[in-house]
Amino acid sequence: MSDPAGTDEFQEASRPGSGEVTATVIVNAPAERVFAAFTAWERQSDWVPFTRVRVVQGDGGEGSLIEAVTAIGPAVLRDEMRVVRVDPPYEVGVVHCGRLLRGPGVLRCTQMDRDRTQVVWHEWFHLPGGAAGRLAWPVLWPGSKLSLTQALKKFGRLVEQGRLP
Repeated sequence: MSDPAGTDEFQEASRPGSGEVTATVIVNAPAERVFAAFTAWERQSDWVPFTRVRVVQGDGGEGSLIEAVTAIGPAVLRDEMRVVRVDPPYEVGVVHCGRLLRGPGVLRCTQMDRDRTQVVWHEWFHLPGGAAGRLAWPVLWPGSKLSLTQALKKFGRLVEQGRLP
């Protein structure tokens, strides 16, 4: 799998890349419940399309290695993430440290009132393909933003319905 935290390769993956995408949703639920639903890693398969998520190492907390495999027909994308920060119920940080997807990501929960939480999901990917990847990003970004936003909206609905965690 991936290099453990502390190696040069992991440190490189930890630096923000130029492919930046953010999604935000308001969830009608307390931050504690929203945070617990997000960190129920295997349940992300319920709201991230075409994706199966599992904990490969650890208990899902800080230091754990999470694997998300997205398959659409014959195309398969494996995303390996090291959990680098867990601050319940406010923030969880990961570093995507696989071969293709690399860079930090963070999910923040902000309690707005007793039963409403703003969720912000932010990713800073290293773009593969050098200059070609940087040129392609403006074309790919809208699809990335849309898919992240739609997944987060589905997540919010499932939390509100009591179907997550």
